[in-house]
Amino acid sequence: MLIGPGGSGKTSLANVLNGIEGPARRTQNMVYGEKTLDVPGVYLESPWMHKHMIAAAQDASHVLMLVRQSSCRESYPPGFAKAFRVPVIGVITGSGEKPENDGWCIRQLRKTGVLGPCFHINLGDKTGLCELMEALYLYTR
Repeated sequence: MLIGPGGSGKTSLANVLNGIEGPARRTQNMVYGEKTLDVPGVYLESPWMHKHMIAAAQDASHVLMLVRQSSCRESYPPGFAKAFRVPVIGVITGSGEKPENDGWCIRQLRKTGVLGPCFHINLGDKTGLCELMEALYLYTR
């Protein structure tokens, strides 16, 4: 399950994980892919939708919480990761775009309750994808 604010790269990452090529389209509803559940950013931005994300996570093996390195916008409520009963993985997208924001991104993910390592990825040059995919494989075994 991929969650994050609008523009954080959820659909693009879901396409990569599902082996889909081509441009990503804006997601307005939850989209079940072969290996992913892509949740629209509006679900995170609307507190009354949080319960739907928590319920949908019952079908997930893990949750990826995304933040974009180029955007210092608080999107997650404190401790939100603790609402999920599956492992939660922090992902910083657009890695390398604004490295000076990296500390802020990590603090944001820690504040939500992400405990494990935060993966830095950039879909443009495929940086960090192998490491993230290895971690996902380990969590699903």
